[in-house]
Amino acid sequence: MPAATPAEITEVARCCAVFMPAEPARTGRVAFWRPDGDAPPAVAGGSVEELTVVLPGDEGVERVAVPAVLLSVRAALPVLTRARAAAHTHRATAFWGTAGVLALQLVARGLLLPGLTAGDHDAWRAGPLRAEDLDRIRDLAAAMPPEAHAVPWADTEPLRLPGPEPLLRAFLDAVADTLPRSPAAPLAAGGPAFAAREPQQVPEQRAWAADVAAGHDAGVRISLRVEVPGLASIAPGEAGSAASRAEASARPQERSSPGPEETASTGSAAVHPALRAVLQVHSVSDPALVADASAVWAGARAFGPRARMDVLLALHRAARAWAPLAPLLSAAVPDTVDLADDEAAELLGEGSRMLAAAGVDVHWPKELARPLTARAVIGPPDGGQGKDRAASDVPSFLSADALLAFSWWFALGDQQLTRAELDTLAEANRPLVRLRDQWVLVDPREVRRARAQQDRKVTPIDALSAVLTGSTEVDGRRVDVRATGWLAALRERLAAPEGQAPVAQPAALAATLRDYQLRGLGWLARMTSLGLGGCLADDMGLGKTITLIALHLHRQSDDSAAGPTLVVCPTSLMGNWQREIERFAPGTPVRRFHGSARSLDGVADGGFVLTTYGTMRLDAERLAEARWGMVVADEAQHVKNPYSATARALRTIGAHARVALTGTPVENNLSELWAILDWTTPGLLGTLGSFRTRYAQAVEGGRDPAAAERLARLLGPFLLRRRKSDPGIAPELPPKTETDRTVSLTKEQAGLYEAVVRETLAEISGADSMARRGLIVKLLTGLKQICNHPAQFLKEERPNIAGRSGKLELLDELLDTILSEGAGVLVFTQYVRMARLLERHLAARGVPSQFLHGGTPVHEREAMVHRFQEGEVPVFLLSLKAAGTGLNLTRAEHVVHYDRWWNPAVEAQATDRAYRIGQTRPVQVHRLIAEGTIEDRIADMLLRKRELADAVLGSGESALTELTDAQLADLVELRGGAR
Repeated sequence: MPAATPAEITEVARCCAVFMPAEPARTGRVAFWRPDGDAPPAVAGGSVEELTVVLPGDEGVERVAVPAVLLSVRAALPVLTRARAAAHTHRATAFWGTAGVLALQLVARGLLLPGLTAGDHDAWRAGPLRAEDLDRIRDLAAAMPPEAHAVPWADTEPLRLPGPEPLLRAFLDAVADTLPRSPAAPLAAGGPAFAAREPQQVPEQRAWAADVAAGHDAGVRISLRVEVPGLASIAPGEAGSAASRAEASARPQERSSPGPEETASTGSAAVHPALRAVLQVHSVSDPALVADASAVWAGARAFGPRARMDVLLALHRAARAWAPLAPLLSAAVPDTVDLADDEAAELLGEGSRMLAAAGVDVHWPKELARPLTARAVIGPPDGGQGKDRAASDVPSFLSADALLAFSWWFALGDQQLTRAELDTLAEANRPLVRLRDQWVLVDPREVRRARAQQDRKVTPIDALSAVLTGSTEVDGRRVDVRATGWLAALRERLAAPEGQAPVAQPAALAATLRDYQLRGLGWLARMTSLGLGGCLADDMGLGKTITLIALHLHRQSDDSAAGPTLVVCPTSLMGNWQREIERFAPGTPVRRFHGSARSLDGVADGGFVLTTYGTMRLDAERLAEARWGMVVADEAQHVKNPYSATARALRTIGAHARVALTGTPVENNLSELWAILDWTTPGLLGTLGSFRTRYAQAVEGGRDPAAAERLARLLGPFLLRRRKSDPGIAPELPPKTETDRTVSLTKEQAGLYEAVVRETLAEISGADSMARRGLIVKLLTGLKQICNHPAQFLKEERPNIAGRSGKLELLDELLDTILSEGAGVLVFTQYVRMARLLERHLAARGVPSQFLHGGTPVHEREAMVHRFQEGEVPVFLLSLKAAGTGLNLTRAEHVVHYDRWWNPAVEAQATDRAYRIGQTRPVQVHRLIAEGTIEDRIADMLLRKRELADAVLGSGESALTELTDAQLADLVELRGGAR
């Protein structure tokens, strides 16, 4: 039968799909039809027939006859699975495509049960299914769209449609009944039954089939119990002791084997005991019921009459996973299999893992199975001396040219091995060896690998990273790590900062630090005194600036740490830094290294130098020549790209200590956090590539909770994160209310929106990958601009603004209420053009406003902040990128986000211009969202993403460029229309 072409699949994907069951299951068919009644596309191997479906009518639902193309299950499977990724796939077809993938997965796992239909026809079906398989089926059935089961059972009243779960189960059985029937199947089966594609009537198999079919709901599973026959010191069957409670008397006599008295007391015994695997049977319905397979073959009735067939089916799957079990399939009684040394060694390692994947557990005698463990021991080369070394001495040991000893500690169970014993185990090259007058099971490959690992030296920063996480990777394998000497003491200090002596507030600080600020000062003081950097990542408005000023004053009391502090910050924050220093550290010299006349001549040892990221990038060489006591990167997310010129320039400026300040240490992904902490403490997280492989990919994908835990242990000492919502942090802050306000598009907006979607999707469908990404970004930007105001999208020079945008009308209503109460409001937008339109509109209405953007000079920014705080201008329009950080605008009681940013953390930063220490009135946050548009879908995405904002955030707009055409169309589709 010819396969459907890509063009046919693209066309049929736009149709509705529905499965039509039949008996036997493999004769069922999949129908594709169009809801509008048009003829469906021709598909290779398909037949066109009239189909009765149920559709919404004038009164409820009604039967409608539509033409449909019908395919066999075998022909429909590739169409359905490929149609899932096609453009504009109908939801019913996408559903059955997903069901097809699930069916293929079940068959690939060997989940096939033979049986007979009511008409005595041979049939396979999916099973036995585990609880997790049933959960997947139920979840998928719950998502079945109406069109996917729109064919009534019969042309009778009352109208009855098939239930989603029974119909889905019928489809899974149809796939299971179809795929095993290959051209070679009759040869393997010895006849046509359960092998031929055409239905076969085999009534003589009814009794047998009934037993097998019953196993679909109450089957068995198998396991292996490994025994060492003849070892008197070992109680045979210890690992499978439950078997003795279920007809163990039916177990055959164990064969004799030399005992330990016949062997030497070393690993090179003359007589080497053999190993064998005993097949055990477990009841799925009663987990406590366990017996040897020999007992089942001897007539044990505890598992029911179908047990033998269920065991053979399970054994067949197990033998496919691990070949040494194959002889059991041809044995009269599949009870035991003797294991050669290489097979036993394999079963200790990869064999057990392969069997576990097939649902077969392996039980080893507890007295023998002592895992070989390897642990790395890291410490100073003096053999652990200097544990009580003073903290002031530690930085010299953290220099790049200092090396620490990296040695190995090997053990079998809880017994440490000498190097000679490890050599003995490796040379024996057997899984069962004699050691210290007892038999032990070890994997020879693990022993050889352990012996091959040589001692080495590591840098202190690599050692610190290893001991903080408790593990490291060696030759691609993870091993536990133990610290010794002063490295152990350092780890304890970093891992338990609450046990350290508090740091007193500097006498020169003209303020009283809050408790959490004092704890932050103590943390920063300890980290910098150890020669380590840190990132203070408190929420915006919690006083990171005053904490850093206090740290500067504290360090001046220590000659080894004293020196000028360089603060690198955004241009908008220079004035704020200068005012805060002059207010809280009066008499401390402060100068701006900015502008054409900038100079470093005569910089005071105990003073501050303020510069911007742009100036620092241009003058990095001059700044690097100075001797800085500390360098501070404020709003450190500006250097989140380690390859940017700004980040590279910052790394060239040396200092005794480096501190990063940011309210959003992770804006998009964990690589940004790596960039910040690799600047504060170079080498701590390894290279960016290794960090992405070891931590970021596993954590961001949610695939490895253990990796997230290791990363938290590693980052914890170097990242201090407090939130306003944390207990005891800022109890004096008033409440904050956040509201999503949806508005309808005007007819003009809706028309523009649909036209742009239609035209751009047509371009995207024929574009190559590079052009496609650009078109998607252009589409998303255009749609958001249309949602704001048609004049913004159309780039009108002097537009008529009123009456054309639902958002603008809502903003006018909000401002009327806010201004009548005498309150102040911040209005954020990511588009300068939109802010200009708002500025002109408010001026026409007589509403005083001002607009701060990236091009606003520093002195004018400070004047604008002053005017707003004094109540002279009640409406402050702000560019999100230019004004989302650093400003203190506590007069605002309302914050309006006119359009949505891709990252909730960035929006939260902007909101914190008003909601910060010093705010005494409740703050209301209004987010304007165009109903039924891409903004509506973004709002849903951000609501989910907000829960992960402190750990891992998606990559926003760039991630959407990787959507399929169908996913993109679903994202941007206008739902609801205009008012």
